[in-house]
Amino acid sequence: MLDHAPRSALRRPWPVALALVSALALAACGSGGTPAATSSNGTTTVNLSEAVHNLGYIDLYVAQHEGYFTQQGITLNLSAAGGDSQAFAAVLGGSAQFALGDATLAEISREKGGDGLVLAELVSRAQYFAVSKKISTPFTDPKQFAGLTFVTSPPPNTNHSVLTNSIVQAGLDPTKDVHITTVSPGTEIGPVLAGQADVAVAYEPNVDMAVVQDGAHVLYSWADAIGEFTNTGLQARESYVRAHPDVAQKIVTALEMGAQHVYQDPDDAKAVARTEFPNLPPQVVDAAIQRQIDNHIPAESTVVSQQGWSTLMNLGRQLGNCSCNVPFDQIIDNTFAQHASATVQGQ
Repeated sequence: MLDHAPRSALRRPWPVALALVSALALAACGSGGTPAATSSNGTTTVNLSEAVHNLGYIDLYVAQHEGYFTQQGITLNLSAAGGDSQAFAAVLGGSAQFALGDATLAEISREKGGDGLVLAELVSRAQYFAVSKKISTPFTDPKQFAGLTFVTSPPPNTNHSVLTNSIVQAGLDPTKDVHITTVSPGTEIGPVLAGQADVAVAYEPNVDMAVVQDGAHVLYSWADAIGEFTNTGLQARESYVRAHPDVAQKIVTALEMGAQHVYQDPDDAKAVARTEFPNLPPQVVDAAIQRQIDNHIPAESTVVSQQGWSTLMNLGRQLGNCSCNVPFDQIIDNTFAQHASATVQGQ
């Protein structure tokens, strides 16, 4: 239904992000990046920078807990960068070999003369849901948004963009037919629970925190409405990947094993999530992971979908983040994910 979809749950200040990535992309030209360290026993230590520690990255955490990186001969040093741009900047700056976050940053790198490359996807759908306290009947069409008060983050945050886009596509005027109020990212559900608004556009674990603890209702899934969408990608510098294809393959294979395990054993995925997020109520974590699986949000395969990538690029153009016109086969290298998918399925 929609032309585009949201990026990761936590938003970044895009003008700063663009300036940072542009500068680093140009500065990094011509360098292959810092190689991963290999020990005497053949194990390779790899630094992976994730944008944030996020329930949406459950495929990664399952791969860690199941020992899939170790099986591949990788010692993984995982660190949370505090945002998508910071994670990719770690790759461009050489402190990490791989980044996990909004793959638009690799696209921006290319457009600025850098060599960003996307090797896999880890989140394949939008992570936003419409949540209400006083409305319990699910929406079947955004036309039903008419006359209601919605809460989102302010523009250019993408839950705002997704909401307004769906309103426009339904033939409604977002300035007249629907009242949109904005709050700080992550606090969208508060006004709804306080009776000050009808519907929040929110993400996990806030969604199921409201459902489990406050009796709220989930009325609409943008994951279903939008369909395939490369929400989060594994990124690296092409010069590094060409110099170390064996390391790239091992990382992607471990992630593919994690992705397939999440859908084969959801209960194990929930147990891993409870370990990774001990400060959240266990029942909230379980419900959040199940909702994500039901909506096919974690990648079922690390192979980057052409449709999903097109959706991401459409969003990037709408928000003015990039020209978003680098050909698919120049920014995406699916060879590692395709090999991993075939190999893991054959086991």
